[in-house]
Amino acid sequence: MQERSSFLSSFAFLYVQIKSAERGSLSLLPLTVLFGSCSGIQMLSVQPDTKPKGCAGCNRKIKDRYLLKALDKYWHEDCLKCACCDCRLGEVGSTLYTKANLILCRRDYLRLFGVTGNCAACSKLIPAFEMVMRAKDNVYHLDCFACQLCNQRFCVGDKFFLKNNMILCQTDYEEGLMKEGYAPQVR
Repeated sequence: MQERSSFLSSFAFLYVQIKSAERGSLSLLPLTVLFGSCSGIQMLSVQPDTKPKGCAGCNRKIKDRYLLKALDKYWHEDCLKCACCDCRLGEVGSTLYTKANLILCRRDYLRLFGVTGNCAACSKLIPAFEMVMRAKDNVYHLDCFACQLCNQRFCVGDKFFLKNNMILCQTDYEEGLMKEGYAPQVR
């Protein structure tokens, strides 16, 4: 169980880049760290004068107008499916994930092998497939990522401050500094 917990804690979803220790600017960066493998899916048109390729899923010749290439193999569009939800992977995106001999869509891969954690603001569970915001070591639901004094929600590019592990908007941060007797430094 300890190994699985350690393994799962290595995943990351949506990060907030922090420009300094006390002051930040929201910048959403998709970052998925995977310990299975992530592969691209290519849709290719079949050239009429070439020998038909064999499908890795059903082992029949591909005579369709288009075929998919993934995992260095060729597939009928109907044969390359997620092992869990049966969605056609060529239709849901250009990526597939493999782990434990399963071919999966992104959602099922994250559902099965992703990390769950607790929100630093509300302490409720965050499912592995849900997008999150991060500030240093804290993880938040998107709805919980707001100033913890006035509840102002932040948008991409907004500045926020992390003081004593609390997320603050610029106004509340500056008011707190004024009460403490010094003016904030603008960088």
